[in-house]
Amino acid sequence: MNRIFSTLTLLGGTALATGVFGAGIAHAQAANAPEQVAPNDAASSPTGGDIVVTARFRSEKLQNVPIAISVVNGDTAESRNLNTIQDIAATVPTLDFRNGASNKDRNIFIRGIGTITTSPGVESSVSTVVDGVVLVRPGQATFDLVDLERIEVLRGPQGTLFGKNASAGVVNIITKAPSDHQTGVIDLGYYQGNEERLRAGLSGPINDWLGYSISGLYGKFDGNVRNLGTGDEVNGYERWGGRGKLVAKPTSNLTITLAGDYLHNKDTTPTGVYSSTAGSAPLAGLLALEGVTASADNRIVNTNFDTHVFDDNYGGAVTAEWRPGDYTVTSITAYRQWKNYQTQDWDQRSLLAIGVPQGVDNGHVSFDQFSQELRLASPQGRLIDYVVGAYYLHANTDERYQRTVTQLFAGNTTQTNTGIAYYGTKADNLALFGEANLHATDKLTFILGGRLIYDKLSYYDQRNSDTATGVAGIRPSIGFNTGSTDRVDGSGRVGVQYKVVPQATIYATYSRGYKGPAYNAFFNMQVFDQHALAPETSNSYEVGLKGSALNGQISGSIAGYWTDISGYQANYQDSFLGAPVTRLINAGSVRTRGIEVDLAARPSSQLTLNFAGVYSNARIKHFLCPAATVCPDYDGDTLPFAPDWKLSGGGAYRIPVGDALGVELQSDWTFRSDTQFSLTQTPGTIQPSYGIWNASIALLSEGKWEVRGLVKNLLNTHYSDGLGSGTAAGLVRFVPRDDDRYFGVNARYNF
Repeated sequence: MNRIFSTLTLLGGTALATGVFGAGIAHAQAANAPEQVAPNDAASSPTGGDIVVTARFRSEKLQNVPIAISVVNGDTAESRNLNTIQDIAATVPTLDFRNGASNKDRNIFIRGIGTITTSPGVESSVSTVVDGVVLVRPGQATFDLVDLERIEVLRGPQGTLFGKNASAGVVNIITKAPSDHQTGVIDLGYYQGNEERLRAGLSGPINDWLGYSISGLYGKFDGNVRNLGTGDEVNGYERWGGRGKLVAKPTSNLTITLAGDYLHNKDTTPTGVYSSTAGSAPLAGLLALEGVTASADNRIVNTNFDTHVFDDNYGGAVTAEWRPGDYTVTSITAYRQWKNYQTQDWDQRSLLAIGVPQGVDNGHVSFDQFSQELRLASPQGRLIDYVVGAYYLHANTDERYQRTVTQLFAGNTTQTNTGIAYYGTKADNLALFGEANLHATDKLTFILGGRLIYDKLSYYDQRNSDTATGVAGIRPSIGFNTGSTDRVDGSGRVGVQYKVVPQATIYATYSRGYKGPAYNAFFNMQVFDQHALAPETSNSYEVGLKGSALNGQISGSIAGYWTDISGYQANYQDSFLGAPVTRLINAGSVRTRGIEVDLAARPSSQLTLNFAGVYSNARIKHFLCPAATVCPDYDGDTLPFAPDWKLSGGGAYRIPVGDALGVELQSDWTFRSDTQFSLTQTPGTIQPSYGIWNASIALLSEGKWEVRGLVKNLLNTHYSDGLGSGTAAGLVRFVPRDDDRYFGVNARYNF
C-alpha cells in the first residue's frame, strides 16, 4: 500500500556535537551543511581530529550529518575488552542489548525500541550492517568484532537509506581496510576467570594496484556460573575465526573489494539462573535439595548437562566503486550463511519431582541470504547533492526444533513425551531509495528522502507430537501449513539544518519508519498464530543544536526526539499447562520520547573528559490484548529493555615519559535506572538501578606497542542483563561477564 508523506513544518531545536570519548569513544548528535571529506582522513580520531562517518553512504565529518550518532573506535574497544555489541551497548546511551541462552534469542534496542522474538518470520527493529551488507536475522549480529575500525550507532528511524529493518536505528559496523604499507599487529589479553584472547593481523600492498588484509581471532572464557550437576564452570564461550580483504584498483577511478569472513562460536550460557522462587514452595524445596539458593546475585545452577550452543557465521561480498568524473557508482553483492545448533536444559534443574517436569531442547537453524545493492552518489558541495539506489534481498530460513519432556507421577511412574516441529520462512525485498540535500544558502539546507519498498514473505510449519492433548511445554500435533503475504509501502525523511554561526548548527527532521509484515513461526505455533502480522510503522521527530567553543576544546550536543509507533510487533507471554509460551503479536501502539546530551572537553593535549546522558520515556500507549486472552491494563507501562535514565562518563589522561613513552590513566562510569525486562510487567523482572565503574592504566609507545592493566566493575556491583520466568515457576536471570569485579591485562604490538 502506497503512503504519501504529508508536508511538515519543522521547528528548530538544540544540539551541540560531541568530541571523542576518552581515547576513542564518541557520542554525537550532528547536523551541518555537507562538506566533502576524503575517505583516508581520520575515520574516528582518538586524538581530537575530525571524526568521519559513512552514515549517508559517503564519507562526511560527523558534525555535518543531521542524525544522532555515536561512534566507537575499534582499537579502543579492543583494549578495554569490549568485544561484542553486547559489550558496546554498556557504553553507548540509548543502545541496549537483550541477553539470552542462544544467539537466536538475543537482540538490540535503540531508544527503547527493539524486537523480542525467536521467530524467523520477523526482523529486528534495529538493523545491523557490516561494510554495507545488512544482516537480516538478529542472531547474525552477535559475533565477535574482528578487525573493527569503528561502530556507528545511528539513532532513530533510518529506513530511507538502510531499509525496512531500521525502523528504530542502525548499528553500522566498519571493518579495517588494507594499509598502504606493510604492517602487522598482535593483540593478547588475559583476564581473571581464565578468559583469553589472541588476535593477529597482517595488512599491506601486494603491488601498486592490489592490497590485502587478513586477521585471525581466538578467544575463550570458562564462565562465571557454576553448574553443580556437572562440576563445570558455564556461562562462557569459545570463539575462533578470521576475516580477509583484497582491494584492487585496476584503474584510477575503479576500486574492487573482495571480502570474506568466518566465525565459529560456542556458548555455554544457561537457559536461566534462578533469581527467585516467589510463589512456589515446591520449587524452593527442590532447589534447596540441589544446593541452589535463588537470589538476585545467584551464580549457581544444578542441571543434568551443560547447555551449549554452536554458531557458524560466514559469508562474502564483492564491492565495486566506479567514479566517473565527480560521481560515484557503488555495487555491493553479498551472500551470507548462519548455522545455529543448540542443546539446552529446558527446566534448568537436575531433580525430577511430581508436578515439576524436566525437559531437553534440541534446535537447528539454517539461514542464508543474498543481497544486491546499487547506488549513485553525486558530488557534494553543489546546490543539490544526492544518493539514489536500488536494493534486492532474498532470505531463507529452515528450522527444526525438538523438545522431550519427562514427568513424574504418584507411585513413582514416569511419562516421557516428544514434540518435533519443522518451520521456516522465505523473504524477498525490493526497494528504490534516494535522499537529497538542497543547499538554499551557505547556511540553510533542506533534506528530502524516501524509500519505496516491496515485501513478500511466506512461511511453512508442522509439528508432530506423541500426545493428543499436549503436556507442559509441548502442544498437540499440527498439520503442514503454509501462508504468504506481500506489501508495498515506504519510509522517508524530511528535514532542515541551519548554521547559526560557524560553530553552531540547528537541525530538525521528521522520519517515517517501516518494518514489514511478519509470521509467528516457532515450535509451539498454533492455528491462531497462522495469520500475517501487520507491518510496524513509526513517525519520529527530532530537533537539535550542536557546536563547539574555545577552538574545539569544548564541544557538546543536546537533542530531543519523539517517536510514535503503530502495529508494534512484540512477544506476549502466555502459558500452556503451567509452562510459559510466548507468541508474536501486533501489540498496539507505543511511544518513546526523550532528550540526549553529549559533552566533551579537551582542556589540554593530555586530558580528555566526556559525559553522555539520556532521558528516555518509552511507554505503551495502547495495548491490544491477543484474541481469547484476558490481559491487565498495560497502557502507560514501560517498554521492556528501556530504562528511563542511562548515563556514562569518563576521561583519559596521558603522561609523557621521555620522548617515546607515555602512561595513560583511564576511567569510565555508567549508570542506568530501573529496567523492566518483560512486556507483561512482571514485578520480579525489574532490574533495580545500578552503576558500573571501570578503570585502566597503560604504558604506551606511540604507534608501536601498548600494555594495559584494567579492572572491570571496581565496586563489585551485581546486576542482571535479562530477567524472565522460569520453566515451571519462579524467575531466572542472565549473568553478565562483569557481574563481579575482575582484572585483566591487554598487550598489543604493531610491526
